[in-house]
Amino acid sequence: MTDLAKTSVRLDVPGEDIVPLSEAVKVWARVAALSFGGPAGQIAVMHRIVVDEKRWVGEHRFLHALNYCMLLPGPEAHQLAIYIGWLLNKTKGGMIAGLLFVLPGFLAIMALSYIYVIFGDVTAIEGLFFGLKCAVLAVVVQAVFRIGGRALKNKVMVAMAAAAFFAIFFLQVPFPLIIVAAGLVGYIGGLTGLPAFKAGGGHKSGSGKILEDRDSVLGEDIPHHARPNLAWSLKTSGALAALWLIPVAALVLTLGWNNVFSKVGLFFSQMAVVTFGGAYAVLAYVAQAAVEHYGWLRPGEMLDGLGMAETTPGPLIMVTQFVGFLAAYRDPGALSALTAATLGAILTTWVTFLPSFLWIFAGAPIEKMRGNAALGGAMSAITAAVVGVILNLAVWFGLHVLFAEVKPVVLGPLMLDVPVLGSLLLPSLVLTLLAAFAIFRLRLSVITVLAISAALGIGWRLSY
Repeated sequence: MTDLAKTSVRLDVPGEDIVPLSEAVKVWARVAALSFGGPAGQIAVMHRIVVDEKRWVGEHRFLHALNYCMLLPGPEAHQLAIYIGWLLNKTKGGMIAGLLFVLPGFLAIMALSYIYVIFGDVTAIEGLFFGLKCAVLAVVVQAVFRIGGRALKNKVMVAMAAAAFFAIFFLQVPFPLIIVAAGLVGYIGGLTGLPAFKAGGGHKSGSGKILEDRDSVLGEDIPHHARPNLAWSLKTSGALAALWLIPVAALVLTLGWNNVFSKVGLFFSQMAVVTFGGAYAVLAYVAQAAVEHYGWLRPGEMLDGLGMAETTPGPLIMVTQFVGFLAAYRDPGALSALTAATLGAILTTWVTFLPSFLWIFAGAPIEKMRGNAALGGAMSAITAAVVGVILNLAVWFGLHVLFAEVKPVVLGPLMLDVPVLGSLLLPSLVLTLLAAFAIFRLRLSVITVLAISAALGIGWRLSY
């Protein structure tokens, strides 16, 4: 146990932090810099540093916070950092933890976005993103198996996943409706005590040992600032809601509904409210709207953006920044293309991540939510539905990565995209199969597979 963990912390003193703020800032910067590999990798890094190494919070409290964050729309790893930062250093701690968690990825994807639009026609850059697309397709397929293995524990959950896939792939049902329907079914199932809807799962430390809450700096008690305080919650959440919604309203009032900045602000604000289930579920929703409805970017470009998010630190949902960048770049109005793109990326990031702070501070403290069967049932059902949504994403990506031509087919009430078999892209198929072999058989890390695929893509383009 660290020396800090041995000190006595007065949890009943209103002005006292649980840990020194300067030490917390260093730790959250370190967590942000190491946050590769999607939500699972980010949560594992956070757990290793905050629970195993620093012992600032115990295992049970960490899991409780994680379960709560998984019930919220938006990126759960980002919200978990905000919650633990708030728990340890009050409101300022949550703000710092949340901002640091996003900053490295924001800067990295902004730089890559500039490279993409300025040098995207260079052969080596084309090869880089060609390789990343094929690797990302394999990564998404892996996500279907990984999340499905955890979520589909019984026939009811399998049926919910299948129903979600059918609804979004064949009927074009909007993603938010699928999630709301699944949540309602799961909530009722959990409320009535049906076994199929019992939340399960858990999380061990990287060393395999369980650290009890009493062994941490925070211990088992609730700090003063985390005790019920409706006035604080309303004041803080009200300020955050204003910071989120007033800029969007100002854009609509001054620029009009049809301006690209208004559309970006409104769409990603809506996304922040309805996107449950993690980054891959968000991608399915964003791809459906940004590519097919708004026409902000092409299917292959969506994969390019995901490749950027996969290879940089921070939440995978940072891919939305790339979408906002391209949307404004192609419709700059009176601004220069790069200026508009920069503002579009900033606006997208603002309305995507600021609501995470709102959800945490509006719902904190959450200590009395432990073991809520109805909410657990809702989460189980939503997670099962998300498996179907991610499967749809994998099929959608696969069609556009492996085939040069895809045509829509209508069969009564059903509508689906069908590939033109003669347009099969053999290089894409070969590289995708190699990436899948590396992930599933060789069990290489995602970063390693992305790097190898990018190198192979560059090599193929240069020799083509």
